[in-house]
Amino acid sequence: MIAAPTGAQGDGGAVRIPDGVRKTVNVVLCLAAVVAIGWSGREIWMVWNNHRQIDAACGGLVPAGRVLDLSEAGGTISHRVLDEGSFDPDTGIPHDCEIYSTEAGERAGTDTGIRWFFTGQMGVLPTGRPLIADEPMKGPLGIRSGTAHPPQPLGGDIAGRVTDSSVTVQLPCEEGTAEDASVRALWARAELMPRRGGRVSGHDRAVLAETAVETANNLADRLGCAERLPDAPDEVPAPTAGPVPAARAEGTCAWYGKTGLADRSPYPDEVVESRTDGLAWDESCGLVLDFGRADRVYAEEADSHDWLNSPDGPGEWFVSLHTYAGPVAENIGLTGADDGEISEAAVPGKAGRSATDPIWWASSVCDGRPQVHTMTVGRPSYAKLVASRMEDVFRAYVDDVTTRRHCTDVVLPGHSTFRADWGES
Repeated sequence: MIAAPTGAQGDGGAVRIPDGVRKTVNVVLCLAAVVAIGWSGREIWMVWNNHRQIDAACGGLVPAGRVLDLSEAGGTISHRVLDEGSFDPDTGIPHDCEIYSTEAGERAGTDTGIRWFFTGQMGVLPTGRPLIADEPMKGPLGIRSGTAHPPQPLGGDIAGRVTDSSVTVQLPCEEGTAEDASVRALWARAELMPRRGGRVSGHDRAVLAETAVETANNLADRLGCAERLPDAPDEVPAPTAGPVPAARAEGTCAWYGKTGLADRSPYPDEVVESRTDGLAWDESCGLVLDFGRADRVYAEEADSHDWLNSPDGPGEWFVSLHTYAGPVAENIGLTGADDGEISEAAVPGKAGRSATDPIWWASSVCDGRPQVHTMTVGRPSYAKLVASRMEDVFRAYVDDVTTRRHCTDVVLPGHSTFRADWGES
């Protein structure tokens, strides 16, 4: 048995620490405490400053805590300083706000060390800016990829729209005021700017939905609106890729699969669709010709129609159908002017066709709200080929939408409008 050194044991057998060692330990502990306090203080300051940056950029309307939950929000947060055109000088409500972070910059390897990763936007309806229908030269599919990820409804009893990188919501606001003008509704959008080639994760989509909903409710408080949106759904599915064969359509294009037209030339054989939702203020259905179908139609028709241009890829020949609802429907243009004004308006309560492009419109009333339904056929040479066949397509689409939404007062363009004489002087 080894004996303990003299002085190593005291009362009760406890080990006595020499005074010199005790002083050293105390100094080390004090230094550690100071470092810990300094570190936690720095972290507290950073969190506070990050919240302050987001509040300053977004007028205190976008929930800073939600933004900081996004995957790109680490490190130090900064924002673009608002210029005069970025906010309403009378109400102090920003039109949009851009948020940057150092962590996003590090991941992307930017020269500045920061990266723009989030945009918050908001506004009221009706708006002075018109919404222009789809152009005959721009189809629902990407030119290079030949695919599309059409926006999907958010669900959860919320009028919401989910894209690959954003969530937008609307909220009725009949009682609110802004700049002494009447307000019918308000909207808010939360958007994540993914890195090149990246996709927004399920976590980030859920955070964007929560952010958009809370922003809308905060704006409702600011404007004096009576209604509020419920909590966002826990899961926000990603938009699915299209097109798919018309026979498999089960959403906004399900009606087309039932017509049997997809089996016949020169009609489209594929669809680009979303889930149906009666709360959607912009619901779309895209009909496209696969490259094989389009090539066969061209081979069959080119000798008889020397003006028919050959298709270069899938989806280049298309039929794009939209339904616009509520305040949005009150400011729809078939074509726009260079100054941003509407040169041809799609007026609720009426129907017709553009004088310059292969675009038709119909209208109806659903739950007391105006609805405008549009159809664009592209490209122009394909539209010229099929214009006389599009009446049945458009009528079938409008019938499906108005039946699903229990609409009345349906007005359709006349039979004589389905001819290829637009743009003629």
